Amino acid sequence: MDLSGVDLITETIETPRLLLRPFLPADVDAVHRASQDPESQRWISAMPVPYTREDARFFVEEQAMRERSDRTGLSVVLQDDDGFAGTAGLYLRAGRLGPEIGYTVAPWARGRGYAAEAARALADWGIARGAHRVHLYVDVRNAASLATADRAGFTREGVVRSCLDYRDGSHGDAVLFGRLAGE
Repeated sequence: MDLSGVDLITETIETPRLLLRPFLPADVDAVHRASQDPESQRWISAMPVPYTREDARFFVEEQAMRERSDRTGLSVVLQDDDGFAGTAGLYLRAGRLGPEIGYTVAPWARGRGYAAEAARALADWGIARGAHRVHLYVDVRNAASLATADRAGFTREGVVRSCLDYRDGSHGDAVLFGRLAGE
């Protein structure tokens, strides 16, 4: 990917209904509130449970901002007309699979297609900057996220066995989705 001339610190992406923007300290309370959701906690095993306000502050003010400044990711807030609607990211890891996309929608903003809209926009952004492919993984049991990846224009490439780490120490399978330049 060619990120020369791209200021990841301030980079935003606009879709028809969303602004994908950098995190701000003012987002801490919304991230904290959204992260209390049992469905989010179920599917995002890296999310601490219980999820404290300090966890939200660390994520917003340190982790998400560090990814941008280190040029290892483009973490974004999904902002609709009502404000905070979720989070997403394009993680700029080197390797055969290329950048990886992740997303979560706040409980109060679900059912509007925002995750698919954001995933498509992030994939378009990465491909426009030279990524030959982008990918994402979805737990085989997460029907909503599987449908989201399909709606976002990704192709199911197969099941990666036992690649997800669950909180209880067990492992689960994930569907690997990819999108190539030109698709």
